[in-house]
Amino acid sequence: QVQLVESGGGLVQAGGSLRLSCAASGRTFSSYVMGWFRQAPGKEREFVAAISSNGLSTYYADSVKGRFSISRDNAKNTMYLQMNSLQPEDTAVYYCAAQTGPLKTIGGLRRSYDSWGQGTQVTVSS
Repeated sequence: QVQLVESGGGLVQAGGSLRLSCAASGRTFSSYVMGWFRQAPGKEREFVAAISSNGLSTYYADSVKGRFSISRDNAKNTMYLQMNSLQPEDTAVYYCAAQTGPLKTIGGLRRSYDSWGQGTQVTVSS
């Protein structure tokens, strides 16, 4: 199973930006559909963004569309989430996830993803 490690979280003021990274182990990263999810205290984990294996297709939750941008560098086995115009409601633990099986779909269904990172905290102050 692939190992995923997130980094780049932190504390930022409202209106600020952060860039999250997700580093993956293994030699087949370029075949995975990848996604970002987040979980705020007391809430369920929710979908943020997803990207196809070749990086050409992306999909976003309405709440982050136009503010967040997902990308990947298959040569570096790394996925990114550029977060701009951050708001206090974006405060959450952010998780990266991978679809490593033969059937993949670019979307926000949690059960489609079979590998998860440990999460990185993002806190946006008002």
